[in-house]
Amino acid sequence: MPTKQINVERLSVVSSKPFGDVVAKLEAAIGHPDMQALWREINSATTYPQLEKVIQKVLGPTGLMEFQRFDMGGFMRKEKSSAPQSFRFLVGNPLIMKKMAVHVPDAASYAPATILIDERPDGVNLSYDRMASFLAGYGNSEALKVAQDLDSKIETLLTSAAK
Repeated sequence: MPTKQINVERLSVVSSKPFGDVVAKLEAAIGHPDMQALWREINSATTYPQLEKVIQKVLGPTGLMEFQRFDMGGFMRKEKSSAPQSFRFLVGNPLIMKKMAVHVPDAASYAPATILIDERPDGVNLSYDRMASFLAGYGNSEALKVAQDLDSKIETLLTSAAK
């Protein structure tokens, strides 16, 4: 069974703002579609231009949307009520994923991207594993360029949310 070694770069931004404020800024910058309705519309689209219209209308100002959110801190607080707050967001844009996966099919396994926002002693941390680092080892410059553009969008999102 073949395996591939992948070195991942993690970007972390620390904010002195309250957890709720940081989350609210991130939420304001991304789309929040009704995912069941979105999947129905995606599956109903018969052409790529139709699909693009379906996706474009649910994206936030950053060109990204929330696929799902996990309250990781909520799980931890079941054991210890003082556990820090922590959310894991799955964020992305299916059109961007397609642009990467056309060149590197494995790119579809890394998208949507994970953003972790959690409370730590040094402040509220916003963390993201750079997509370009996932794809660098595949040696495809076209996919890498798309990944770098996505990384730039998400890095801007994180730094803006942290301010």
